[in-house]
Amino acid sequence: MSQFQKRKNGGGSDEMTGREKKKVRVAEARTIPVQYVASTSSSQVAGPSKVVPMNSLKGLPSAIDIEKIVESRAFEIGAMQTAMKTASSSSTQRVWQTLPRHLRRRAASHDVRRVPKRLRERAVAEMDALPVKKKKLPQRGKDKHESRTDSLLRRQKDKAWLETHIWHSKRMIMENIWGYRLAVKPTEKAYRPSHRASVQGAIVHDASYYSLVELRGTADTLIGTLNLCCDPQGPGPKAARFVNGTRTHETHIYEPGQYPLGLIAPISIMWQPLPEPIDPKGKGKEPSATAPIPESQRNTGRVVWLRFHPVSHAQALSALQAAASQYLSKKKADGYEGIKIQIVDLKDQINVFEIMGPQASQVIRGALATVPGDQRDDFKKFWRSMGDIQTSGSVPRNMVIGFKVLDPRLNFPPSRARPLPGNQANGEHVFPSISLARSDIWDEKTRLGLAKPKFTKQELDNRRANNLVPGTPLEARRQDNRVPVLLIQRSLEASKTTGGHAIHGWTLIIPSGWGMAFWPSFVFTGTRVAGQRERQTQAYEAGTAYFPRDYPFSSAYEEFSKAKEAEMKASWDRKPPAKRTNFQKLDMEDPFSPHWDETMGIRSAEEKGALVSTQREPQSGDAEVKPWLLRGPEVAKIIHTLSSTAIPAEMLEKEMNTLREKRSLGHLVITPRALLQGGLVVVKVNVCTRGLPQDLALIYSLDDEEVKRALISAKRKEPSGEEEENEFTFVPRNAPIGRVTTGNYSLSIGQGYGVGAILLSKWLDLLKQQPETRQANSECPWAPYVTIRNTNSNQLRLARLELLVEGDA
Repeated sequence: MSQFQKRKNGGGSDEMTGREKKKVRVAEARTIPVQYVASTSSSQVAGPSKVVPMNSLKGLPSAIDIEKIVESRAFEIGAMQTAMKTASSSSTQRVWQTLPRHLRRRAASHDVRRVPKRLRERAVAEMDALPVKKKKLPQRGKDKHESRTDSLLRRQKDKAWLETHIWHSKRMIMENIWGYRLAVKPTEKAYRPSHRASVQGAIVHDASYYSLVELRGTADTLIGTLNLCCDPQGPGPKAARFVNGTRTHETHIYEPGQYPLGLIAPISIMWQPLPEPIDPKGKGKEPSATAPIPESQRNTGRVVWLRFHPVSHAQALSALQAAASQYLSKKKADGYEGIKIQIVDLKDQINVFEIMGPQASQVIRGALATVPGDQRDDFKKFWRSMGDIQTSGSVPRNMVIGFKVLDPRLNFPPSRARPLPGNQANGEHVFPSISLARSDIWDEKTRLGLAKPKFTKQELDNRRANNLVPGTPLEARRQDNRVPVLLIQRSLEASKTTGGHAIHGWTLIIPSGWGMAFWPSFVFTGTRVAGQRERQTQAYEAGTAYFPRDYPFSSAYEEFSKAKEAEMKASWDRKPPAKRTNFQKLDMEDPFSPHWDETMGIRSAEEKGALVSTQREPQSGDAEVKPWLLRGPEVAKIIHTLSSTAIPAEMLEKEMNTLREKRSLGHLVITPRALLQGGLVVVKVNVCTRGLPQDLALIYSLDDEEVKRALISAKRKEPSGEEEENEFTFVPRNAPIGRVTTGNYSLSIGQGYGVGAILLSKWLDLLKQQPETRQANSECPWAPYVTIRNTNSNQLRLARLELLVEGDA
């Protein structure tokens, strides 16, 4: 008997385990009984066998009586048949239960063709043995029975469903979020496979829940409206690369005229490409993608789309309306009449799919078939190289491609495009152009005309069944739909100085009504499906901030933090006192809330901005402190300017006013001290030794002496098999300078790190650490040392901070 057995049968106990009972039961079911024949001789000793020579037919009967042989062997035949039945019925697993978990499907228990061929006969036998139960409807009130359509509509009264909802609800865990019923994560264990698909394969996410707002007006009117509420850092909405419609503009939207205060949400701006120029001679030259708007087209009608997170839908829409009202009032005061701007909500008129990963281009190339006859040379070149692009990161950032595709159901099921052997095409020779970005999806009549596919799936299946060769794709007919789409390059990457593992892919925009026509084509190429958890993980692994989780002081973050606090508090309350963290012992009053007001040294809004006397001494002008988050592509430049001056508060005010003057916003009406005190910056928290930063972990500052002691303590080897109670001998004397908003274990770098936010004034103080301590064991000179502490522990960990800056556009 093995020494590693789980249960002992000794000690006088004859009780068998469940596994042993199962073995005995299966052995008995497979045993074939043998008929006992009494011996005719008196001796019980067996004699020698009679040997029949194999090379002789002597002794064999000349004829065989079948009836006598069957009668003599009737017991053996019956025993064999009984053993076959009992052996098959004794198995506790059905056919589809013997398959691997990733191949098991609910449909396999109803359709034999879902089972592999080697198991279909057994599956048919099992299905025939099952009794078929027919659902009987009550005889009374048949006319009052609710139809399936009415039932589905009734379930959407308090939330909206995406077109792919039913597909997701069978395979994903669903929750009510932001007014929608959205998929959170797969029901199977898919955290690591999903990450592996995003960095090695492809993963698709239905982002149709994002809000879409359309602005119509002249180019000058739209630019003036957007300047009042968009981030002034970097190129603005009127930059030639964006206004021509060849690229999308990724920025942030603020309350009109309140920058840098009043952050609402990140926003994506898409301009409709300029119309094709009309030349009577037919030799007109298309304007360059980087050329400014011609003077003749500045007052022509233009259309711009704005995409942003649905949690900020009402606030962003209100900000756009206020900005448009302010701009029109200003123009009317200047004597301009007849200027109009139209704001339309289009969130239900398009579907958006995000396909991320290095093989996203091959998935799109294999799942979609373009309409023959497209005469654009640049599009032909791009589509030919689509299957050979190793990653969409080699394509210009935020490039827009517009084209038409055939109904994907005609070529179902598709397969991924295979790169040609030895072909190193990477798409770098394809540059954004106005002709490449044009698409009919901008036309409202075209979108509404395609709201419902002309042919149902059943009609297409009937056409497919009439093919002479089964499995051949359907040929497109004149009656089949031609669907206009937009393909936009999408990247999740931080700045080059911050580093990180960037994730690239595509954003596909299609008309509404075609969600379930396109979705199965992407899934059947072997592409994994992502929920909200996988989408958040992609941003975390890429080293970028995720909205609203990593955007403190925004209205969306307040809503998110309250929901997270209630969830964590409920989880903690469900545990018994002996199995949950004793926060009172750890001196944590409220470990489920970030408490940014205490971190900044001001009270909550209910207490009218009064000072916290235990944090610091009162100072004049602090009552008007308003918290704000510094975001944008020029954050590193602004921080460098502030760190090189002796008066950072006045320099910060000067920098902010300079940015506001670019958009004609005027000067700030807040004191420099209050502006500096209320600022926060997003940082990346890298643990130096061991430890895993968790959400809401506290960040403490270190002086030069503490940094030297911390480095010595980190280099000291710990006893084998034991861990010190505290890494350092000192305890934090000051209040925390920031919080970790997202902390987890990163599969890309093989250790834990976090994304957090700290006070802008404290970040400037950290940059004053001595060079030998600031640059020790660090490739980035702007990487000061701090300590972090999780809310469920009193242990301090040495960490290194890096300024998290947005990727270059």
